[in-house]
Formats: sequence, C-alpha cells, structure tokens
Amino acid sequence: MAQAGLLLPERNVRLKLDRDKLIKFGFMAVIALYLIVTLALPLYTMLAKSFVTYSFDLARYEFQVSDDSGTAFGPPVTAAALNDSLGRFGAEDLKTSSEGRLSATEFFPDFSFRSPVRYRLRATAPDAGWLVGLKPVATREWQEYDASTFRRISLRPVATTGLQNYTAYFSNPTLFRSVGNSLFIAGISTILTVTFAFGFAYALTRSRMRFKAAFKLIAMLPILVPSLLPGIALIYLFGNQGILKDLLMGQSIYGPLGIVIGSVFFTFPHAMIIVTTALSIADQRHYEAAEALRASPWRTFWTVTVPGARYGLISAAFVTFTLVLTDFGLPKVIGGQYSVLAIDIYKQVIGQQNFEMGAVVSVILLVPAVLAFAIDRRIQKRQVSLLSARAVPYQPKVRPGVDRCCLLWCGLIAAFILLMIGTCQMAALVKFWPYDLSLSLRNYDFGKVDGGGWPAYWNSIRLAGLTAVAGTGLVFLGAYLVEKLDGMRLMRGLFQFLAMLPMAIPGMVLGLAYIFFFNNPANPLSAIYGTMTILVVATVTHFYTVGHLTALTALKQIDPEFESVAASMRQPFWRLFGTVTVPICLPAILDIMIYLFVNAMTTVSAVVFIYSTHTALASIAVLNMDDAGDIAPAAAMGMMILYTNIAARLLHALLTRRLLARSQTWRGR
Repeated sequence: MAQAGLLLPERNVRLKLDRDKLIKFGFMAVIALYLIVTLALPLYTMLAKSFVTYSFDLARYEFQVSDDSGTAFGPPVTAAALNDSLGRFGAEDLKTSSEGRLSATEFFPDFSFRSPVRYRLRATAPDAGWLVGLKPVATREWQEYDASTFRRISLRPVATTGLQNYTAYFSNPTLFRSVGNSLFIAGISTILTVTFAFGFAYALTRSRMRFKAAFKLIAMLPILVPSLLPGIALIYLFGNQGILKDLLMGQSIYGPLGIVIGSVFFTFPHAMIIVTTALSIADQRHYEAAEALRASPWRTFWTVTVPGARYGLISAAFVTFTLVLTDFGLPKVIGGQYSVLAIDIYKQVIGQQNFEMGAVVSVILLVPAVLAFAIDRRIQKRQVSLLSARAVPYQPKVRPGVDRCCLLWCGLIAAFILLMIGTCQMAALVKFWPYDLSLSLRNYDFGKVDGGGWPAYWNSIRLAGLTAVAGTGLVFLGAYLVEKLDGMRLMRGLFQFLAMLPMAIPGMVLGLAYIFFFNNPANPLSAIYGTMTILVVATVTHFYTVGHLTALTALKQIDPEFESVAASMRQPFWRLFGTVTVPICLPAILDIMIYLFVNAMTTVSAVVFIYSTHTALASIAVLNMDDAGDIAPAAAMGMMILYTNIAARLLHALLTRRLLARSQTWRGR
C-alpha cells in the first residue's frame, strides 16, 4: 500500500493515428473529395435544376415612351398592363427556358427603329433584368434608349421552384410514351441477351465442343466498338437499300426492331462474361448425385445447373437492362421516330436548348437505373459459396449430341457478330453503296467530311491514354486505401458508397450534370469546361466502379500480415505499396488500364454534351457523320476505333506477358 502513492495520477488516454495512417487518411480524403466534386455535386446540381422553371414576369418591368420629339415622356406602364391591352401573350406563351428571350418591342405594335421616339425601362424587382444585345442590365433606375438601341433589348425570364417541369413532362403524351418505350426495349433485349449468353456460356463451360478459344474471342468483339456501329451495320443489312431487307418481310429496321437487335449485339459480351463466371464454378458431386438418383439430363439442368448460376443470371439481367435503358448511340442511329428516354434528353438539350426539361428526363432515366443497381447489389449480398473445401471441380464429359448442339449455338452467335462487324468493314471499303461496290480507301479520308476527321481520332487516342494512366492510378490507390486502412469505418463506408455510385449513373445523366455544374462562371472549376481535362474527368468517373471492384478483388487476396510485418520493421506504407502490393496486383492493374482505355475509345453518352470543337472524339465523329448522312465514313471511323482497341488489346497481352514474367516469378514453384 505504501507504493500506491508512487503511482502517477490517472490521465485520459487518447489513441493517436500514426504517420502512415494520417497519410493514408489524407489520400483517401483527396480521392473522396474528387468523387464528391465530379459526381455528387454535379448530380445534386442537376437534380435541383429539374425543379426550376422559367417564365417572363411582365409585372417586373415598367416602360415610359416619349412623344415624337423625344423629350416629353408619358406615365409609367408595366409590361403586364401593355400585354393585357394587346392580348399578345397568354400564360403558356410566357413559359420558357433559362435561355429564353422576349423582345421589348413586342409590346409596342407601332415601333419603328427609325423613329425619334425614345424609351425608358426599369425593373420593379431585384431579380428582374434584361439584355441590351448581349450586355446584361438589372437596375431599378430608369434607363433611357433610342429606338435603334431599344430594338436590341430582350427581357429575361425569372426562375421559380416547383414541380411544374415534372407535371409538364407527365402530361405530355409524346414525352411520357418514352418511359414505356424504354422499359419495353430494355425488357425484351434483356430476355434475349441473357438467353443467348447463357447458351453460349454453357457451351464454353459445360461441353467438350471444339474452338472454344476462337468463340470466346469473337464474343468479345462488340465491347471494342461504340454502340453506334451495330446501328450502321443494320442499316446496310436491313435498311431501305439493305442486302437482306427482304428477310424482314416488310417490317422496318428503323425503330424497336433495330434497337433490340443492336442492343443484343453490344450487350451480349457483358452478359456472357458474368454468366460464364457463374457457370465456371460448379461441384462435380452434385451432378454425380443427380446421376445416381437417375435424374434425366433435363431435370438435372433445371435443378442443379440453373439454380447454381441464378445469381450470375440475375446480375447479367440487371447489367443488360441498365445498359440498354441508358444507351444513346444505337437509338440515335437506328431508332427512327421511336422515342426513348436517352433520345429525349438529347432532343431537349441539343435540339430545344431546354436544359431544365433535359434534367427532368435525366432524373426519370436515373430512377430505373438506380433501382436495378440497388436490387442487383442486394441480391448479390445473399449469394452463398457454391464450393466447399471438399468440392470436386466440374469436368464436362464427352456428349456428342450436346457438343454438336453447343457448337451450332455458338457458331450461329459468332456468325451474327462477325456479320455485323464484317458489314461495317464492307461499308467502310465500298466506294458508293449499293451502286459502286468496288473497293477503295476514300471513306477513310475524313478530311473531306464533317464531324471531326482525323483530329477527332487523335483526340480519342489522347483521351484513352490519359484516362488509362490517370484513372488506373486513382482507382487503384482508392481501392487500396479502402482495403488497407484500419479503422475509420464511417469514412471507408462513405468512400465505398461514392466508389459504387458511378455504376448506377447513366453516361448522359452525368454529362448533363457536368453542364450544370462546370459550365457555371461562379464555379472556380469552370476553366476546365470545354477542355480535354473535363473529358478525362468524366470518363474516369463514369467507369470508376468496375475498376474499383477489380482492384478490391486483387487486394483482398493479399494477406494483411504484410502490413503488420512492415509496421513491425518500421517500414513506411508506400515502400510496402511499391515493392509488394503493386507487383502482386500488377495483373489487375493492367486489366483496369485496358478496361479504361477501351471504354474511353468507345464512349458516346458520357461526353456527347461536354466536348468542344477542339476536343471532338472519334465516337462523336461517328455520330456527327451519321447525322450528316455520311454513313460510310461513319462506318470507317467506327472501324478505326475497333482497329485501335484490338491493337491496344494485343499490346496489353504482350506487356502483361513480359511484365508478369518479371514480377510474378514468385507464383512459380
């Protein structure tokens, strides 16, 4: 007890973050801020914009008109009073967009710019203003103008907040019909794509058919082309002068039929990859048990094979549904007059400059995409392990009848894919379809057509390269911090939510959100609008989630003991990161890089609203050439994208083999 007095007084103990954790936290905060600025804030701005309506409030303006001498002015009169006396504009006529203009001379039927009459104008409210040419004016003091200047005056609309935009959208049968059309197209395309992909994946994983590697390579080709290209191929095959148009028996390819066929083409590899992964995991004992119980092959298929792949099928269905629902390029090329949500956004923004209604359509398009993503994530959480420690890997047996059917199924799908790609290649090489079928390279002379030309192609190469390098570094570092930073569960959870959010955001919605957020002079980041920087930022953000999940999968395979050992040896985390983590995860890093490169080359929807004349891309050039009627050059530019992506894939394979041979020798025995 005597020693009790020697004890130090009790103190509150506080855990302190070590230097490594502080640095990791700082990096995570920076990347989280990047996602907030490039994703959360633009989406919030767009959502807020969808509730804003604009109209001309004539009671906020007063005029005075002089006599013919220009010296004596009459009594003040509001624009509303003048309009009431003239009966010129009704309530609906005064509704407009943010860029609306109303000429002041509309309220003076006898106006003549040669008259000596002078005019005065003032605002009666602080938020009212007008333009003199392009110069904005907003004041409650009288401003005097001669007749020549007065004819250049335009009143500006006033912003109000409410649900009027949504009411107007759902009360317009033409616009509202797009919702049903989009859901119908997405539903039919999803059923067909998942069915075809399941049969293809089953043949690859559960049969002993020949040419599996060749079929798998062919199945991946649609990923390497923009979604506009299948639309061009369908025009050459089944259009008004198509070589196979008689097969449609009078039906038109321009509309839902063409959109569905093209959607199946470009979404097939996405669904096939997911279903193949699901079917590649199977326990041989389940099939042996079914055989012992004398179950028929048909019953075994429905009670063992399909249930084992159900989560993969559900994920493939939701991915396909979202891709079709949010695609813009294919309906634009082959949709004809068949309206869908993505086209409505384009028409409202580009065609009518009605950005607020474009925001409304974007929010409507966002709802089913987010719901599909949320349901898919919820279902994936219920997935359980299909392989135990005592599982026996499934080895398909030789079944001549089944193998022949699988070969036929894969052959038909491969033929369809090659037919579409081959048609585009033919269109790019033929001089003048269908009158002069001699071969020529003149369609590759992009300098003779509008749309962007060779500068657009080189812009795409630049965009893809910057996206692959900067995006891979950002994505992998963010995933590393989420996986390897101890504690801070709330911070890591928020970061994980931000990292998963881009997968649920359609490209057109993100692009329109960037217009509202970055094309604002009050935003200090507005300087990047119209530059290559904003295209890189948009592309990296749009495709962030897949790279993040890929990196997480690789990082989870690394034992946490590495961090503990490095900490015990007083080694900074960046040394462990550079000498252990990166080399081990190099295959995943290279996969993320090629994924971002290919998608940057093919993307249309994410950049169609934010490119400038100096930053036009090859995929945008395809769209512009098709709009101008230069379909053959559009096909040639689409094929240039395919050539580039194939070359990138080959280079990726070569680099992967060489780099992995040096950095992955530890994997060998």
